[in-house]
Amino acid sequence: MAEKKIMLTQDGYDKLVEKLDYLKSVRRIEVSERLKAAIALGDLSENSEYDDAKNEQGKLEGEIVELEAKLRNSEIIQSAAVETGKISIGSTVTVRDVELDLTDTYMIVGSTEADPDDNKISDESPLGAALIGKTAGQTVQFHAPAGVIEFEILEIK
Repeated sequence: MAEKKIMLTQDGYDKLVEKLDYLKSVRRIEVSERLKAAIALGDLSENSEYDDAKNEQGKLEGEIVELEAKLRNSEIIQSAAVETGKISIGSTVTVRDVELDLTDTYMIVGSTEADPDDNKISDESPLGAALIGKTAGQTVQFHAPAGVIEFEILEIK
C-alpha cells in the first residue's frame, strides 16, 4: 500500500529535518549513556533505571522511524506552484467571520505542520478544506462543533 503524501512548506520540512538530526545525534547519545549507566548498576531483572532507559530508547527509535517516513513521503510546496489568486497549501488567508465580524489570518499547511496556536491550519481541517481553491471576495461555510460558520475571504497572500 502506498503511503499518503505529506504536504509541507519548506520551513516545515526544514524543521522536521532539524528535529530528526537532533534526535539522531544528541538524544540517541543521551539515551545510550543513560542505558550504560543503568547497566552498570547491576542486576537487570530488578533495575527500574534500566527498564526506564530501555522504554525511552524504544520511544526515541519509534519517533526517529516516524520522522524518517514523513520526510521520505513528503512533498514540498513550492511558492511558484501556489496559484495566484486561489487558496492552496502555503497560502496565507485573511478571513472575516460574517456573524461575529471578527477578522483572523491563517496559513494553510499540511496536517503535519498544523498548529492552531500559531494560526497554521491544516488543509484537511473543516475550515482549511472549505478555503482550498477559493478566491478573495468569496464566502465559505463549514461545519464546526458550534454549528455552521460563514467566513468571507478578504485577502490571499
